[in-house]
Amino acid sequence: MKKHIIEQLIIFFSVTKWVLLSSFIGVTIGFVITFFLNSIHAAENSRSLLPFHYYYLLPFALMLSVFLVKKFAPNAKGHGTEKVIEAVHKKDGKIEVAVIPVKLVATILTLFAGGSAGKEGPGAQIGAGSASLISDIFKFSKADRKKLVICGISAGFASVFGTPISGAIFGIEVLIVGIIMYDVLLPSFISGFAAYTTAKILGVNYTYFNLHFAQTIPIEITLIFQVIIAGLFFGIVSDFLVTAFKKSDYYIKRIDINLYLKAFLGGLILVILSFFVGDRYFGLGLDTISDILYSDPSVSGIDVPWYSFIMKTIFTSITLSSGGSGGVITPIFYIGATSGHFLGTIFGDHLALFAALGFTSVLAGAANAPIAATIMAVELFGVEIAHYAAISAVISFLITGHRSVYASQILKMKKSDLLSIEFGKNLEHNEINLSEKSKEKIVIMRRKLKNIRRRDNKEED
Repeated sequence: MKKHIIEQLIIFFSVTKWVLLSSFIGVTIGFVITFFLNSIHAAENSRSLLPFHYYYLLPFALMLSVFLVKKFAPNAKGHGTEKVIEAVHKKDGKIEVAVIPVKLVATILTLFAGGSAGKEGPGAQIGAGSASLISDIFKFSKADRKKLVICGISAGFASVFGTPISGAIFGIEVLIVGIIMYDVLLPSFISGFAAYTTAKILGVNYTYFNLHFAQTIPIEITLIFQVIIAGLFFGIVSDFLVTAFKKSDYYIKRIDINLYLKAFLGGLILVILSFFVGDRYFGLGLDTISDILYSDPSVSGIDVPWYSFIMKTIFTSITLSSGGSGGVITPIFYIGATSGHFLGTIFGDHLALFAALGFTSVLAGAANAPIAATIMAVELFGVEIAHYAAISAVISFLITGHRSVYASQILKMKKSDLLSIEFGKNLEHNEINLSEKSKEKIVIMRRKLKNIRRRDNKEED
């Protein structure tokens, strides 16, 4: 009995400690992210003051972004979340203080000039950096700092997305493929909710999609099969964008010219490309996403080319590989929604449903986060979509394979028993091979084919 009481007292103390700490972290990050989001909004509104198209400044903005990152905070490079995951796994959550202002300014510059990037990755990195700074100020242990930084990731995502539950889950789920860290589940939820609530109180407006079409969607066998096909398609789209991001970064890095010239040329290519495909692929692209999600078959179709998801992938990969600063999740939302709209037009019905499924399913595949993606579908689109979102998200997650936009994710599961994988390595350095079982099956299939050929040859003779 005495041991039981002592155990309960220790747990009570631990829970109280993390409720207080994560609440403080969440409120602090809520203030910082509010400033970040308001700055982006102000920058986008100021575009109207320019006497020319804002994206003409993109080559110069990318050059300035490269300068800021290289000069003051090299770890602020790229889309943000990747470096945060790396810091959690390799540095016990230690993040340089300089990352916070540099990431904030570089991202605002990139988005102001039309760089195709998002705001959630920088939000997560700014949140994690703030948590790391607080840990250093109060001299927390390495273990506590790591937990607080994970809380910072969740708080950053939750306050940028405007979805406190899925944002908090996403901050944990992206760290390790196949495992959710239950020891940080409570503080992540609390910090995410605290950050989101703080941002709301401070006046941040979030976009939610009241898809009234979803309320009339029936539960029928035909639609279920279509959703399964959609999950397969979104998995292929996820694989395509992950590969495009990786190859673009690889080949642009290999170009042996000055970094600033490379950034300028990258921006210039996008500006020239816009003359042929239009300017809808610059910036966040939230207007296009909203138009697609509110498309109703009973209303005249919106002007969104079928290849929009391909073009957005190209614009985003070039923006980030050329030195732009920003996240990848908002572009993934765009790619998912437009690919879903394209699939819906092929099926001929439920355009809004398939756009919404693409919105979250491509995220599930590209980021290896099916649980967060499913919860996000409910938070953004309503509970009516939950069952279809879950099916599509999990299929997309599996079909994408052992790849991700976050190469620093640690792999703790394999998506097929026919594969051999060494657990514990990150996705970037893990080798995927055939298992002995699958090799035996291949040998058996080859023998059967040989026997069939021999039999056919005898019959011909």
